[in-house]
Amino acid sequence: MTDSVSIWQTLGFRKANGVGEAGWGRTLVVAIVSLIYFLPVLFIIFTSLKPQDAALNVPPTLVPTSFFGLIPDQFVFTPTLENFGSVFERSMTAGGPPEATGFDRYFFNSIVIATVSVLLALAIGTLAAFGFSRYPLKGNDTYLFIILTTRMLPAIVVIIPIILMFRVVGLSGSYTGIILLYTAFNLAFTIWMMKSFFDELSLDVEDAARIDGSSGMKVFFKICLPQVIPGLAATFVFGLILTWNEFLFALLLSGPDTRTVPVAMNQAVASGGRGTDWTLLAAIETLFLIPVFLVTFFLQNHLLRGVTFGTVKR
Repeated sequence: MTDSVSIWQTLGFRKANGVGEAGWGRTLVVAIVSLIYFLPVLFIIFTSLKPQDAALNVPPTLVPTSFFGLIPDQFVFTPTLENFGSVFERSMTAGGPPEATGFDRYFFNSIVIATVSVLLALAIGTLAAFGFSRYPLKGNDTYLFIILTTRMLPAIVVIIPIILMFRVVGLSGSYTGIILLYTAFNLAFTIWMMKSFFDELSLDVEDAARIDGSSGMKVFFKICLPQVIPGLAATFVFGLILTWNEFLFALLLSGPDTRTVPVAMNQAVASGGRGTDWTLLAAIETLFLIPVFLVTFFLQNHLLRGVTFGTVKR
């Protein structure tokens, strides 16, 4: 047994003894698994850096550098940033002059619509979740289940009545309409997730504050809300990802001025009548990944605490 343990320790796998730093063996395993999961994203990024004629080469060009001669030249391509410039300005017809594509507007629309709708859902849903957690109604679970059912139906099932309602009230193609729709569909997720965070909080501090004369709103804002900041961050990130990637509602309910990037990608699939420009599509996808990546990166500490709430102590 002693020899077996010493062998594992030699390979960098330290004996589990509470919480501590992993050895280089576990670190190497995690790095390999992470790389496997990241390979599709890495493939998109590398494709966005390729010249168009190199995207479908056989054998495929894989990396932009030979890593000091370790990779054969036939698998190496010369990177270019031309595809990223083509996202915003390119020729729409074969041999035609470069024209603005409007993707700057589409990225702006995606950022504004996703951010505003998620923040609205977070503000309304957090208050509702606190109410369900601290002031339960008769049949509380039934009401929560009814709220959850709004996320159970596929979008294609509810899109027809939503289109008809939007036309009647004049919200089709407007920022207000698409933001309110995304807010409504994010509310169920927000309420359920935030309620679980409020349920984990101790009631002793809240009771003490009420005895001292604090109102319900003061208890919420001064005592409860600061304790669930990791939950707010986790809910914000998950809601942002869901809204950022949404396609069907944006396709059928947005207008030329409110179109988001997922919808605009359809127009970029065929470039200048020369078939699918995979490098251009990869460049759009790479730019599309950056905002969510940055938000997740800067909120990663809160996100880790949020998704493990109740199991990992401060």
